[in-house]
Amino acid sequence: MHPSRKAARNGAVLLVLAATALLGCERGTSAGAGPYAPGPARNGCPTVLAGARQSVQRAQQVRSAWHGPTTGPRAASGKDIVYVAQSMTNPGVAGAARGMAEAAKVIGWRVRVIDGQGTPAGIQAAFSQALALRPSGIVIGGFDPRLTAQQVARAEAEHLPLIGWHAVDSPGPSKDPALFTNITTWVQDVARISADWVIAHSHGTAGVVVFTDASIPFARNKSELIKKDLATCRGLKLLAEENIPLPDTSSRTPQEVSSLLSRFGDRWTHSVAINDVYFADAAPALRAARKKGAGPPFNIGAGDGDPSAFQRINSREFQAATVPEPFSQQGWQILDEFNRAFAGRPDSGYVASVHLSTAANSRGATTWDPPGYRAAYRKIWGR
Repeated sequence: MHPSRKAARNGAVLLVLAATALLGCERGTSAGAGPYAPGPARNGCPTVLAGARQSVQRAQQVRSAWHGPTTGPRAASGKDIVYVAQSMTNPGVAGAARGMAEAAKVIGWRVRVIDGQGTPAGIQAAFSQALALRPSGIVIGGFDPRLTAQQVARAEAEHLPLIGWHAVDSPGPSKDPALFTNITTWVQDVARISADWVIAHSHGTAGVVVFTDASIPFARNKSELIKKDLATCRGLKLLAEENIPLPDTSSRTPQEVSSLLSRFGDRWTHSVAINDVYFADAAPALRAARKKGAGPPFNIGAGDGDPSAFQRINSREFQAATVPEPFSQQGWQILDEFNRAFAGRPDSGYVASVHLSTAANSRGATTWDPPGYRAAYRKIWGR
């Protein structure tokens, strides 16, 4: 969610590697979009392309069994958790909150959400309100903890456990800021599979636009990684990188998309965005330009996989793929990690595997909900 750029030369290099990896994928099947006829074949990156094809195939598989934690402390009683949300209009942030609410009914805790409204002042006020409630623990939901350094320091002084959801770049415990753990997929994996999909789907001959929000360190890092992976295939060309803050996507994306279409025309064949929301706001401009929903530019969201993204993918309306976060599972995991903290145990160490959703493998679903975690956590908690 649940998002300044490097030199154009670096971006081009990054695009080359990604393209090679995906060469062998069939468009409209394993790559998950409609037919696409690339331009003349370009030399190079056969090894990258082959590797991309394999990674795309793996990422589209659905495991039949839970592969996360199966042991841990029994559920503590009477805990109050506050979820400080970056913005509840962010589908990823809201999805994790809903997962927490579902898990709270099972474990028997109280969960309260305070919306930071997407602004630094709002997030700081929400965190201060959370501290005033004197909860058992606080979730940093989708924002940089440096925005609330004073509140984080106060929580640490009061020995109040903090758990991040997409709060820092990497999953697991953090010393600075002091987080018991941070729950997210590996951003490197998300960036790589997004680039690999572009390479595979385009057969290594794409003109790519990257959409990002450079104001969010997590998002900025993700888009840098995407560009790096794309540059691994010299048949790919980075046409542009559009820096549009997530709170401004609805007002700015349509105009920017119209400008991109004027500048690049048919050379713009693929897009990667750090969040699916960009494509919701791009659709009106693409439609106005008489672009077909199942045609180029073919779009992939490198997170978050909200229901509207799945709807666009399944109906082939200006989005072909997403790399979804398992929001509900992560909401359950947040409470399980708090339960470990309350028991004086270390974090579980679990990180969800990267997954790629297309019309071919989503089977009409509107979210990525891996199997088995509810029963596993119930067993761990004795609930």
